Amino acid sequence: MLLAVGMVIVFVSCIGGFVVSGGNPISLVHAGEIMIICGIGLGILVVSSPKSVLIGLKIDIIKAFKGGIASKGKFIDLLVLLYELFMLGRRKGTPALDEHVSDPQNSSIFTKYPSFLNDAGLVEFLCNSLRPIVDGRCKPAEIGGILKAELTSREAEAGRSIKAIEMISDALPGVGIVAAVLGIINTMSNLEDPSSVGAKVAAALSGTFLGIFLAYGIGIPLGRLVSLNQTQEFLYYHIVEKSVSGFATGLSPIMAVEIGRRSLDNLIQPTADELEEKCKDAAKGG
Repeated sequence: MLLAVGMVIVFVSCIGGFVVSGGNPISLVHAGEIMIICGIGLGILVVSSPKSVLIGLKIDIIKAFKGGIASKGKFIDLLVLLYELFMLGRRKGTPALDEHVSDPQNSSIFTKYPSFLNDAGLVEFLCNSLRPIVDGRCKPAEIGGILKAELTSREAEAGRSIKAIEMISDALPGVGIVAAVLGIINTMSNLEDPSSVGAKVAAALSGTFLGIFLAYGIGIPLGRLVSLNQTQEFLYYHIVEKSVSGFATGLSPIMAVEIGRRSLDNLIQPTADELEEKCKDAAKGG
């Protein structure tokens, strides 16, 4: 929502200032220039990005308009879910986690936290994190390194969307110059009609304006927002990584989730008492 509000402010400020200074906003609208800039920009994006990046970019932009997916409530759900899993593993042994890790959609623990269960990527990461512990395929001290390696790979993959936005933002001013040059060529080839020269030069310059405006008014801020949203989103993954690593090396369930809690930003971090109370309620319910 804030993204839409920001974009409206950018457009109103730009066009409004142009009108106040005596300009006619209609003079900024030229179908040919818009087609050149938007078409070349889209083509550059398609040429430079594989299908997976384009799909990820679409998803990230939708999330940006929705205001991201990070919320304090979901962080608390994740921490309490981890606590329940760790308590089960502590009481009955880690093999007892197998039924929950193997089929999270039908797990009596996972289904209590729909905000977590609806995030397929996070569910997969948590289950993959617990499987080596359940199966006993590696030493507890090795779990942290395995999870960090996977998390690094996931972050690099997600960062491709940001790089795509940055690339197209860098290209748009140059594309605007291309549109302007084409407009000047069109003007120079029709000098037999002097009365049309002014309008055609204005159309050509509008191409430069549009390219720079889209790059600095929309593209770069959008890329920054997507980057911030991804940073927030990956806090969930870092909680899982730190908490599971701590539990694997012998920390108590409450201390393992406490490590995860402390990795959160202050604005979304539940207090230690708040988390402890939620964990106690979950333990009573279990």
